[in-house]
Amino acid sequence: MAIIAPFKNDAHTTAHTKDRVIMTIKRTFAGVKHLFQTEFLKPLLIGFAMSAGAWPIVAGDMTIAISGEPTTLDPQKRDDGSERAVNDNIYETLMRREADGMLVPGLAAAMPEQIDDLTWQFVLRPGITFHNGQPLVAEDVVASVLRIIDPDYNSEQVSYFSTIVSAEAVDPLTVQIKTATPDPILPARMYWMKILSATYMQDAAFDTMPMGTGPYKLTGWTHGESITLARNETYWGAPPQIDSVTYRFIPEPGTQLSGLMAGELDLISNLYPEFAEAVPQAITSAGMEAPLVVLSTENPVMNDPRVRRALNLAVDRATLADSLFVGHAVPAKGQVVNPKSFGFNAALPGYSYDPEQAKALIEEAGAVGQTITFVGESGRWLKDRELIEAVGAYWSEAGLTVDIQIEEFGEYLNRLFDKETRPDAIFVSTSDELFDADRPLSAILEYGASYASNADEEMAAQIRAGRSETDMEKRHAIYDAVTQKAFNLDYLVPLLNLENIYGVSSRLDWSPRIDGKLIVQDMSLSE
Repeated sequence: MAIIAPFKNDAHTTAHTKDRVIMTIKRTFAGVKHLFQTEFLKPLLIGFAMSAGAWPIVAGDMTIAISGEPTTLDPQKRDDGSERAVNDNIYETLMRREADGMLVPGLAAAMPEQIDDLTWQFVLRPGITFHNGQPLVAEDVVASVLRIIDPDYNSEQVSYFSTIVSAEAVDPLTVQIKTATPDPILPARMYWMKILSATYMQDAAFDTMPMGTGPYKLTGWTHGESITLARNETYWGAPPQIDSVTYRFIPEPGTQLSGLMAGELDLISNLYPEFAEAVPQAITSAGMEAPLVVLSTENPVMNDPRVRRALNLAVDRATLADSLFVGHAVPAKGQVVNPKSFGFNAALPGYSYDPEQAKALIEEAGAVGQTITFVGESGRWLKDRELIEAVGAYWSEAGLTVDIQIEEFGEYLNRLFDKETRPDAIFVSTSDELFDADRPLSAILEYGASYASNADEEMAAQIRAGRSETDMEKRHAIYDAVTQKAFNLDYLVPLLNLENIYGVSSRLDWSPRIDGKLIVQDMSLSE
């Protein structure tokens, strides 16, 4: 925990605090970058890795660093990126996306047919089996749908599937999914829902011994250290080229970098941009990650719209993009909707940086010196802790006392989804894999849903109306109104839109995907 107190009314201190924070970060990374680029350090890195018990590189086997141990291997329970990194290779979905984002059939044999306004029909490919040899049938899809929408199950992913009310099997390979209202993006939702075995999901070992239809299956989980998958030799699709993949749990970016440089890792997904020239391969791609801060508007200090506006005016997003991300980020345009998604409001401006106005608003609201809690985590997203601390410093400069609370990721998720006790501000990084405004708006702004922290019932009704509107022009207009209102009332502090930056070993051949998924079937290794 770090408490950043408000600064004294010293003009020199106030004017240069932000610059000192950013420059300290830049100097730190510049120094480390220099060390990594010097030839004398490379043998030291290799020696350090070997003395620490480095993982040997074996032909046909690869190693990926993920930022933390999965909280579970139940693919429907939590909204956990580490779990997804593993389970995206064990389980499959009715629909899938190509690397460029195009939606195509997955377990489904073809694109779904819309039977009526509320019913979509999917036909499964024949001959697909789970890892235990059990055939995939429509009842498995039905059970998977009913499980994830069950309120008693309380899935953190339920906002992805908020329109779905039921599913039923028509025959062994045909299933119909029904929605409460018309849902123009139902096919995209089924790109996210992993399909489970109706019988195995009842097994006590389900959340630690996953069993899907995918190209890889679990062979080992050493808690606190790693998970290993092996190629599914009976996979129905194109056979994967890599024999096995090990996911090592490494939260510290510097340790990940050391492992890559020492030859014990093949892929790290949150490469610091300062180190791009030092690694064997640095691959960047257009990304969907958008870090922001969700404000709990009903909390005493945050209830004042002047304070919320001050929090937005206090942050210099251009400097964060340039100093922390070295140009691999751009300031967000006043909203949570990604520029690549349907429903992006092109008319919204970015928030201006006006620290003097921010301070004036804090004073006008009588909030000088008031404490706000700012919850975050460390290691899940690129430079998350540095970003949280920099934003906290900006807010402190505006006159607030900022209590930064960095939580272990499992506890962070608990606080994010706790609807009873909300922190004043909580950091998130959202990625809209549905490529539609409904996903971020329902998760972050719809009152009573997911981790939204406002009490705006009118806005919630607008979001629900947009979800079921089939006229795309009218639908876009609804989302424009929602994002405009959220901007006007400062329900959020949108920060940046990031590129994906990967560090890759010289032997790995891979092109990243727009959705950021690490699909091992797309990868190959040279000898």
